[in-house]
Amino acid sequence: MNHVLPSVVETIGNTPLVRLDRITAGIDGTILAKLDYLNPGGSKKDRVARRIIEEAERSGQLKPMQPVVELTSGNTGTGLAIVCRVKGYPFVAVMSKGNSPERARMMAALGAEVVLVDQLPGSVPGQVSGGDLDLVEAKAQELTEARGAFRADQFHHDGNRLAHYHGTGEELWRQAGGDIDGFADFIGSGGTFAGVSQALKEHNPAIRCFAVEPAGAAVLAGRPVTSPDHPIQGGGYSRAELTYLHGVVIDGFVQITGDEARHAARRLAAEEGIFAGFSSGANLAAALQLLDGEMRGKSIVIMMCDSGLKYLSTDLWPEVL
Repeated sequence: MNHVLPSVVETIGNTPLVRLDRITAGIDGTILAKLDYLNPGGSKKDRVARRIIEEAERSGQLKPMQPVVELTSGNTGTGLAIVCRVKGYPFVAVMSKGNSPERARMMAALGAEVVLVDQLPGSVPGQVSGGDLDLVEAKAQELTEARGAFRADQFHHDGNRLAHYHGTGEELWRQAGGDIDGFADFIGSGGTFAGVSQALKEHNPAIRCFAVEPAGAAVLAGRPVTSPDHPIQGGGYSRAELTYLHGVVIDGFVQITGDEARHAARRLAAEEGIFAGFSSGANLAAALQLLDGEMRGKSIVIMMCDSGLKYLSTDLWPEVL
């Protein structure tokens, strides 16, 4: 059988699912981690990038050699840089200067044109607020019009949700043999939560799906926004308009502080050998909270959303040299 793939795009998805038995030793319950940081661009967003581009090709929205523009915190942009390079589309990534610089360098290395947008006065580098993201959105709209580009629009294009509905969710069900009681995921665009939860609940409506948000920016849970500049990059921007979550059942909400996410990410690396980022740490911290409460004795699936390599310039990792 021929196992040689035609391009790196074909390697996206079908990532491993592993038990976090070292972290859960002595705990009544199981945590299963989906290692999506092993995608070629280092995050789960590679799935989204591929699906959005291929859906746009099928529908005729994207023409040959047409530029592609997208707002990104770095992960969707990296996936789009890979997919667009292989398929022959010029790609422009628009990102806040508050995101870690590793992401911009990686996208540029992959052939993207990277446009960095200043943060609001008083914003903290490494902590991107909803206001900062609004500035990035305005620049992305401007460039889309000026370049006659296709806007990938990860917050609204249904390829985002479909990538996880047809891909991630079905993979999880198959890999776990259906032994899943819960799913917890940090909310960014909402595409992963919507797609995976819909897929899992079609197999078993009793599976409980929890939205993970930053403490102090838990808009979905109806909490007041007191800390919009949290350090968990890629989500919790205090944006209430998350199209993918319309009509999606959310069985519960978990709030995680930056310190809790940071500590959990360090545990993933030190105890499980999983070098993942802030949102992966938030997912682990949320799962541990759930196993200590209403999901005691159950099996919970979480995403390892992106690689810890994308945070080397942040305080996620202590300096050792």
